[in-house]
Amino acid sequence: MGLRALFGSLFLVLFLVVHAVHVNAHPPKFRATEWKHAHGTFYEGSSDTFGGACGYHDVVKEGYGLETVALSNALFNKGEMCGACFELKCEDDPQWCKPGQPSLIVTATNQCPPNPAQDSNNGGWCNEPREHFDIARPVFETIAQYKAGIVPVAYRRIPCDHKKGGIKFTLSGNPYFTEVLVWNVAGAGDVKDVKVKTEEHPDQWLQMSRMWGQRWVYNGKLCESQGALSFQVTSGDGRSVDLECVAPKGWALGNTYEAKNNFD
Repeated sequence: MGLRALFGSLFLVLFLVVHAVHVNAHPPKFRATEWKHAHGTFYEGSSDTFGGACGYHDVVKEGYGLETVALSNALFNKGEMCGACFELKCEDDPQWCKPGQPSLIVTATNQCPPNPAQDSNNGGWCNEPREHFDIARPVFETIAQYKAGIVPVAYRRIPCDHKKGGIKFTLSGNPYFTEVLVWNVAGAGDVKDVKVKTEEHPDQWLQMSRMWGQRWVYNGKLCESQGALSFQVTSGDGRSVDLECVAPKGWALGNTYEAKNNFD
């Protein structure tokens, strides 16, 4: 093999390796999944009760509206599905489904707990391994009559393209313990990993842990000098975004800060 051919082969191998790393580091955008089948019921309550097990506060003020849903354990996955978006349609029940099979777009903001005292087909709708959606009543009536109680639904996960603006971070805790609620996440909507870094150590990402739902904690001091905080968020589909200086210098616990970016 000539020297030119050898260098050409080496360049091709290097290009393929670099390209493969680039692809793995940047997974494709989240796409809608295939349709599946489950059942849906509705639950009552005021807007500030719809956050529940995901850790959100008032879902209306936080931009989720009443288009929210509580997931059975089979879908909730110990809180990892919080923030995911679903499209639901009532199906195969002409008595109770609304005409034209309208779609309902909802965000997972709560858990529908199992009830082992009741049969899975008679009251224990959220028992494992059933996939079930407990929908806020005001929007349940978009797809079915509430008198039905329970209806069969078709569902699929969809991108949270309706989330506008940047990812938001609500800070709480104390000087020795920082808790962050991560919300308004576009793309896949769910979050599987969060890291934070301080202005004093700009090259050191600190691992946060999921406390519950979309509340993440760092057990250590972050606010000795109140320098700016940056966050790295990884969604359930493996995509990551680095958000620099989200909380500016002088940030305070109890405030919400919005990043300039989101998942597109």
